Amino acid sequence: MFRVLSYLKFLLKSTNQHGVHSPFVFQFVTKCLYGTKKQHTNPSINVLLKSVSYFNAQHIHLSDEPEVQHLLRKSFDGIEMNNNPFDIIYKSQLTVNDFDDMIKKGLLHNDSILIIPGIYKDQMCYQQWTQLICAKDITVSMDLYHLGIIFIRKEQEKEHFTIRI
Repeated sequence: MFRVLSYLKFLLKSTNQHGVHSPFVFQFVTKCLYGTKKQHTNPSINVLLKSVSYFNAQHIHLSDEPEVQHLLRKSFDGIEMNNNPFDIIYKSQLTVNDFDDMIKKGLLHNDSILIIPGIYKDQMCYQQWTQLICAKDITVSMDLYHLGIIFIRKEQEKEHFTIRI
């Protein structure tokens, strides 16, 4: 029941690129999420692959995803896994404490991206997501329903977007 209600709420709140007023997010949505062809059937992995390509990310961290790691190595030359600071982290169930630890350990830099699949998997995951996007070091967050994306961009005002893709 939670997933059905949360999806209906998502549909009511969400917008497409026309509701985005941040130039950075508008470019990301139009040129990366909408503008490139589908690269994988899993929507979360598809966004990961498109983001790696769009941002030319070289340092990726995946949490126990050997198939995705193989796919990334096959698709992108010179990509480095688990070599920090990370350009992109792909990790489900990221808590505020996990995020704070990453900041303290220097695992993230300005322009790091966190991709979190399954933010609506259950109420606990959704609560973690809503707490996470309130963290002070997170400036841009995007709810795509099947995943959440967090950008570390010190030069940008804190904003949250709910985008249909």
